[in-house]
Amino acid sequence: MLSKKRRVSGPDTEVDSYSSPTPPGSTKGTSEDKDMDIDESLYSRQLYVLGHEAMKHLQNSSVLISGLRGLGVEIAKNIILGGVKAVTLHDQGTAQWADLSSQFYLREEDIGKNRAEISQARLAELNSYVPVHTYTGALVEDFLSGFQVVVLTNTALEYQLQVGEFCHSRGIKLVVADTRGLVGQLFCDFGEEMILTDSNGEQPLSAMVSMITKESPGVVTCLEESHHGFESGDFVCFTEVQGMSELNGIGPIEIKVLGPCTFSICDTSGFSDYIHGGIVSQVKVSQKISFKPLLASLTEPDFVVADFAKCRHPAQLHIGFQALHHFSTEHGRLPRPHNEEDAAEMVTLAQAVNARASPTVQQDCLDIDLMRKLAHVAAGDLAPVNAFIGGLAALEVMKACSGKFMPVKQWLYFDALECLPEHKVAFMEDKCLPRQNRYDGQVAVFGSDFQEKLGKQKYFLVGAGAIGCELLKNFAMIGLGCGEDGEITVTDMDTIDKSNLNRQFLFRPWDVTKLKSETAAAAVRNINPHIRVLSHQNRVGPETEHIYDDDFFQNLDGVANALDNLDARLYMDRRCVYYHKPLLESGTVGTKGNVQVVVPFLTESYSSSQDPPEKSIPICTLKNFPNAIEHTLQWARDEFDGLFKKSAQSVNQYLTDPKFMERTLQLSGTQTLEVLAAVQRTLVLQRPNTWADCVTWAYRHWHTQYSDNIQQLLHNFPPDQLTSSGALFWSGPKRCPHPLTFDTNNPLHLDYVMAAANLFAQTYGLGGSQDRAAASKLLQTLQVPRFAPKSGVRIHVSEQELKSTSATFEYSHLEELKTSLPPQDKLVGFKMYPIEFEKDDDSNFHMDFIVAASNLRAENYGISPADRHKSKLIAGKIIPTIATTTAAVVGLVCLELYKVVQGHQQLESYKNSFINLALPFFSFSAPLAPTCHQYYDQEWTLWDRFDVQALQPGGKEMTLKQFLDYFKTKHRLEITMLSHGVSMLYSFFMPPPKLKERLDQPMTGIVSRVSKRNLGHHVRTLVFELCCNNESGEDVDVPYVRYIIR
Repeated sequence: MLSKKRRVSGPDTEVDSYSSPTPPGSTKGTSEDKDMDIDESLYSRQLYVLGHEAMKHLQNSSVLISGLRGLGVEIAKNIILGGVKAVTLHDQGTAQWADLSSQFYLREEDIGKNRAEISQARLAELNSYVPVHTYTGALVEDFLSGFQVVVLTNTALEYQLQVGEFCHSRGIKLVVADTRGLVGQLFCDFGEEMILTDSNGEQPLSAMVSMITKESPGVVTCLEESHHGFESGDFVCFTEVQGMSELNGIGPIEIKVLGPCTFSICDTSGFSDYIHGGIVSQVKVSQKISFKPLLASLTEPDFVVADFAKCRHPAQLHIGFQALHHFSTEHGRLPRPHNEEDAAEMVTLAQAVNARASPTVQQDCLDIDLMRKLAHVAAGDLAPVNAFIGGLAALEVMKACSGKFMPVKQWLYFDALECLPEHKVAFMEDKCLPRQNRYDGQVAVFGSDFQEKLGKQKYFLVGAGAIGCELLKNFAMIGLGCGEDGEITVTDMDTIDKSNLNRQFLFRPWDVTKLKSETAAAAVRNINPHIRVLSHQNRVGPETEHIYDDDFFQNLDGVANALDNLDARLYMDRRCVYYHKPLLESGTVGTKGNVQVVVPFLTESYSSSQDPPEKSIPICTLKNFPNAIEHTLQWARDEFDGLFKKSAQSVNQYLTDPKFMERTLQLSGTQTLEVLAAVQRTLVLQRPNTWADCVTWAYRHWHTQYSDNIQQLLHNFPPDQLTSSGALFWSGPKRCPHPLTFDTNNPLHLDYVMAAANLFAQTYGLGGSQDRAAASKLLQTLQVPRFAPKSGVRIHVSEQELKSTSATFEYSHLEELKTSLPPQDKLVGFKMYPIEFEKDDDSNFHMDFIVAASNLRAENYGISPADRHKSKLIAGKIIPTIATTTAAVVGLVCLELYKVVQGHQQLESYKNSFINLALPFFSFSAPLAPTCHQYYDQEWTLWDRFDVQALQPGGKEMTLKQFLDYFKTKHRLEITMLSHGVSMLYSFFMPPPKLKERLDQPMTGIVSRVSKRNLGHHVRTLVFELCCNNESGEDVDVPYVRYIIR
C-alpha cells in the first residue's frame, strides 16, 4: 500500500524532488461544484459523439497522467482537447534523444529538461478551458486522492501494482498504457461498480407498429417498409398505441427478437384490444459493470482481441510484457535493439514467467518467435503505435469519466510486427543503435537505412483537417520527407473555424480564419524543423490538373487522403491508379474509423468497392407525409434552398444570360413552369421594397406552409378517409396533420418570421432587423385572407403514383408567365444575392430558419421537435468526430506507410482496418487483390493499360486509322468504339462521310474538335476507353489506353 508521505519511484526516475503543484482539479475562478457551460461552438462535433450529459461528467473530472514520453503526451493531448476539468502531468524524468521520435512537444533544445515541465505550456495551448498542471515529485496517497482518473504510461510493473491497489481501494479509475516498439498494451480498472449509461453510443432506434397480439407474451409486428433493428435483450417503450393504450408510457420493456419485423414483449393478454398505430422506441438502460484490480487481473486476465488473425497473441504478449518488466528490473534497461543475446535471455525469462503462471494464464506452447521479436523491438518508440494506443487510452479515460461507451475489459494487446521486413533479414545491430538524433526510437526498430529512405520520400497529403493534422504530426515524427530529397505537399482550400480547434490539434484560437494548409505546415515545422513541407490551397479535381500534372504525380512516392467527401476520394483514387502510386485512405465517424491501403498491382483500388448510397427520403414523404424529425428537417433545408438560393440564382440568370429562356424551355417535365413561376414570384409578385414588406412576406408564407397547405391536404384526404381496402388512410407511416394558427406570442412563430424576413431581405440586398418587438407590433396589424380549399388539386400519395403521372401543363399558362416577366433592360443594375447555407454561424439566421421551419412542420404532424443542436447535426449533415478516434486511425495509417515505403509485396502483410472504439471492436483484414480480367491468354487488372506512343517513327502523330490498325495488328483486337471522357471519337456505326473525314486526322486533333477544347501544354497523355471484339467477333473487356503525346 502506498504511504501517505512515502515517495514511490515514478517513470524514468531521475529527480528526487517534491514540488507542490496547484491542487489537482482546481480551476481558476471556477467553483468546484458548479457545472461549466459547454462551449458548443468549440465542442460541437464532439458533442455529437458524447452528448451533453457525458460532456458534463468530463468537465467535472480531474485526470493525472504519469509519464510524458510519446505515449503520455498523446493521451494528454487527446484528453485536453476532449475538455476534462483539469489535467496534471507527472514525470520525474528528463528528455532524451530517443523521446523525440514520438514526443511531439519536445524540441532538440529541450534535451536534459524535465519532460512534464517542458510539455505543460504547449499542451495548455490546446484548450483554454482545461487547466494543465505539472508535478515532478513522488506519487503519494494524498496527492493521488485528488483525481477521478489516473493514467500510468511507460512504468514498471511494481509501480503499476502499487498505484493500482490504492486506486482500486479508493474508487479512482486506473488506465495503464505501454508501448514497446511495434507492440502496445492497455489495461483498465474502473472499480468494483461502474455505472454504464450507454454501451454503444448509437442513437436509439424506433419503429412504427402495425399489430400487437393479445397473448403471453404479446407479439409486436412493425411496418414491413423497414426492419426494426432491435436485438434480444433491448428495452423499449411505446407511444401513440390506439386501443391497447395500457402499453403507452409503461416500461422499459425487455424484448426478444422473433424476426426482422417482429419481437415479443410482456404478457398482453389482460390489455385492451389493439386497434392501430403506435411507435416503439429503444430505451437505453443503465447497467453495472465491475473490474478486477491489476494484481488479480494479471493472474486471471480478460482480453479484448484487437486482431482476430492473431487471436493467440494477447495471452502470449501478456507473458511477454511481464518478462520485459523482469528484464528491465534486472538490467536497468530494455533489451538492446535486435540483439540476439538479449533476445535469448528474454525468451528464458518468458519461459520462467509462463512456468509459474496461473493455469488461466499459462501457455501450453509459448511462441518463441514472438518473444524474440518483442525483445528485438522493445527499445523502440514509434509515433504511430503511440498514436493508436494513445487514442484508445484517451477514450478509455473519457469512458471512465462519463460512463458512456463500453470500456476495455480489461486487457488489450496490439502488435504490428508485420511492419518488419517481410523476409527474415539479419539486422545489423550497429544499424539500430542510438546515434543521439531525433529518430533514435525509430531506428531501434527499423535501422538507419530505412530512416534514410523515409527522409527521401515525396508524399502528397490531400486535406489538412483533423486527419490531415494528425498525419502531418506523424510524418514529422517518423521523418517522412525530412531529408534533403524529400518533400510533403499538403493542399486544403479551407480556413480554420472555432469548431476545428477541438480536434485539429495543430491549430490555436489565434489561427481562426487563417488557411488550414499554411497554418498546419507552419505548426509541423515547429514539431520537426527538418520537415520539408509545401502548402497549397487548391481543390483536387480536373480544374487543377495543370498544377497536379504528370510531372507532379510521377515525382511522388505516394498519396495520403485526409478528405471528407466521396467525390474527391474517388478522384484521387483514379489519379493514383493512373500514375501507379500507393494511396493511404482513411476516415472517421464518431468512434468509428477505417483505413484502406491501396498498393499498385497488389490490391484493389478504393473505387473497387463502395458502401451503398444513403437511403433518400421519398419526395411524397417530404412534401405531404412526414413521420420523423429527419423528414421535417430535410423539408426545411429544401425550403431554405428554394426560397433563398435557387430563386435568386434563376433571377440572376434571367437578367444576365441571353439564352436563359431558350434553355429553360428545354427543361423536362414541369421544371420549365416551376423555374419561370419562381422568377415571376421573385421579380413581380413578391419583390419587397422595405423591411416591413419582408416581414409581411414571411407572415404570409408562414400561413401558406403551416395552415393553408395543411387545410388543402385534409380537404383531399379527410381524417376519416378510408383506402380502397377499407383501412384508414391516415395510419401506419401517414400521420394525420392539423393546421396551425399564428400567434405573435408564440416564440417559435416569431422565430420563423424573424429568420425568414431577414433572409428574404438579404436576397434582395435590403437591410434586416433583429427588433422582435417591432416585428411583433407590425404582425398584429397584418391579416391574411381566409383560405378556401380548392377542388381538383392533385396530391400524390406514393412515389409510384408520382412517377407514373405524366407532367402536363397548359401552354397558355406558360405564355402568360413569359409575358409577365419584366424586360431585362428595365432592370439594369439590379441583381439578387443567393444565400449558401452555412450551419456554423449563429448570427446569420440560417439555423434559426431551419429549426423554426422544421419544428413548426413537426407540430403540424405531431412529431417530437428537435433542439438546435440535433437540428444542426441532421440538416447540416455534420460528421460527428472526436480526437481520440482520429489519433488511433492515423496511427494505423502510418503503420501501413511503413510497409509501403519498405515495399512489402505480400498481400497479407498489409492491413485494412475498421474500428469502433465505443464497443470496443477491431477488425483487421488483408486487402483484396484486384479483380483479374482476360482477353485471349492475356490477364489484366485495373492497374494495367495499353501504352501507345503518339509520335510515329517519322515524327508525325498517329492518325485514327493508324490507331485502329495498331490494335488490330499488335493486339488482334478490332476497336468498335473509342472515346475520350464523354467524347465519342469513333464508332462502327459512325456515318461513312464523318468516318472518312476522321480516319486521316491525328488523334489529338480529333479530341480537340470533338471535345471543343484545346489541349494545354501541361497535357502529356490522354486516356482512351475502348470497346473491342476479338478475332471471333466476340466482345472482350480490355484495359484503357494511355496515349502518350509528349
